[in-house]
Amino acid sequence: MGSNLLRSRSIWIKVSLIIVGATMPLWLTTEMVGLTSLMEDLKEEPTGSTLMLAAFALVMLNTVRALPHYIGALLLGDEIGINTDKAWLKIVIPFVLIPLVYLIINGYNSMDYHFGGPALLLLLSIAILHLLGKGQLRPLFKSFILIQLLFGFQWLDTVLFLSAFGFGGGPISTEVKETAAQLGFGGTLSFYSLVFCGVFIINALVLATYLTVSEQKRQMRQDLAIARLDMVESRSGREALHLVHDLKTPLSLMEGLNSLIQMKTQDKDILQYTEKISSSIQSTSDMVSEILYHEKKNWCTLKTFIEYVRANKLSDSETIYEFDLKADDRIEININKIRMTRALVNLIDNASDAVEGKTNAKVTICTKLDHDGVLIGVKDNGHGISEENIEKIWNAGYSTKSHPGVGLTFVKNVVKEHDAQLSIDSEPEKGTTFWIHLPKERVRDENIDY
Repeated sequence: MGSNLLRSRSIWIKVSLIIVGATMPLWLTTEMVGLTSLMEDLKEEPTGSTLMLAAFALVMLNTVRALPHYIGALLLGDEIGINTDKAWLKIVIPFVLIPLVYLIINGYNSMDYHFGGPALLLLLSIAILHLLGKGQLRPLFKSFILIQLLFGFQWLDTVLFLSAFGFGGGPISTEVKETAAQLGFGGTLSFYSLVFCGVFIINALVLATYLTVSEQKRQMRQDLAIARLDMVESRSGREALHLVHDLKTPLSLMEGLNSLIQMKTQDKDILQYTEKISSSIQSTSDMVSEILYHEKKNWCTLKTFIEYVRANKLSDSETIYEFDLKADDRIEININKIRMTRALVNLIDNASDAVEGKTNAKVTICTKLDHDGVLIGVKDNGHGISEENIEKIWNAGYSTKSHPGVGLTFVKNVVKEHDAQLSIDSEPEKGTTFWIHLPKERVRDENIDY
């Protein structure tokens, strides 16, 4: 898991944001935003308008400087927490990284980069977002809310009576507030700062409420769609099982009549025909058993299985499929052929959707051997699956298409029934391969009549 995280491009993007935030004071200076000239004007000719402009420039500078590493730490903690299935890391990582960034900046910057009230409030807000969101808010939505809070809390640095509580301890913030007090604008500056702070915080609360409710509604619609699909499939499945079960009776009658014919004749041709009829009846009976009973498995060569998949899916498809069959087709696997075929067909359908519209569209059915057994795969040259979505695709209902995604959940269940494994190799813009890892049981000897 750790090596996969280190190879993830999205992880390094978030780390880069934190690094940008740590180096911001080097290239986003007070001179660049005009704050230095405003402070000089404020010293030479202090006026209320110059004071408010200086306060606004200060808040904007502090906000833009803090934005990259706050957002980077929030998103990094979120992703690592999800990938490692440790929710507490979503809070711990920002709580460690953000103060560390302040230490790094103060290590090379002569001007004190104050870690005060706004920083503590923002860390508390990150914890509240994770705790109250309960996984319903997407990381991107959390970022939008955090940006609003960041703008709001930075205004508290220019509120005079909050200085005693750790707000506005930096040299420029202190100078702005001292000048405001000398001009008699302390109350006015504090009032406007609190108003701006309140506007952004209220906007953040409204945005958080709206996004949370929207996510809940989306999840409810998705759950309802899955429930409806399950209900339809359950009803159709029960009806199909009843019909399949009823096939047992005519099969038994056919087997009995065929045995009677064998007893009544000595004609070699007729006996040969009845043997073929008996073999066909047995094959049909095995198929019926596999449909009725999930745990029912039979020996099947790779060649037979691939031909069965081809007959059930590939023969009537407009998509051109390729085969890369490196494993010995005489290898036998103990499977429920009906359910395993359905699982492979679901993977083929997903691959076909992935290459839809491409001029060089290609779907390949693969087999190969490893030291543990035989692998059956479905490969496409579509757009691939992002690191963010790889963990989500196994969830029932998740889909990048317009209908609920249940195909991969079914595949995962079938693979589990066979004590096998399912893995995925995907690279953005190059394609995806799903592999079913089956134990290699034995190799069929073509010289032996089974």
